[in-house]
Amino acid sequence: MRIKVKKLHANAQIPCYKSAGAAGFDLHACECVCIKPHSVGVVPLGIAIEIESGFEVQVRSRSGLALRGISVLNSPGTIDSDYRGELQVILMNHTDADFVVQVGDRIAQGVLARAFCAAFDEVEILAPSERGEKGFGSTGI
Repeated sequence: MRIKVKKLHANAQIPCYKSAGAAGFDLHACECVCIKPHSVGVVPLGIAIEIESGFEVQVRSRSGLALRGISVLNSPGTIDSDYRGELQVILMNHTDADFVVQVGDRIAQGVLARAFCAAFDEVEILAPSERGEKGFGSTGI
């Protein structure tokens, strides 16, 4: 599948895969951003994309950054097929030091995925299951 990419900023980079077997493509910052300790920052990518209906791009943390305490806050974030605005990534700095993003830094990865749409039927009763209404932690640690 082809993803159409429009550069919105001179510093923007077209996403790319770093290896033949990579599931995720790199997303690059197009401007410098300083994220304070234990804070959230938004990093612009300077691009907009067009993908086919029935697909989404999931924005995920890069493992190397996550190991250093920097993660995509709403991972995976979703870029819907009908969104045409600038892509931005919400990063969380879990560390005690400033995290400075430089122009061109690989700050997240995108994964193309199918997005199914469901039809919803309102009912009075749901079929029973073994788990039932047991919620968080009900299956143990």
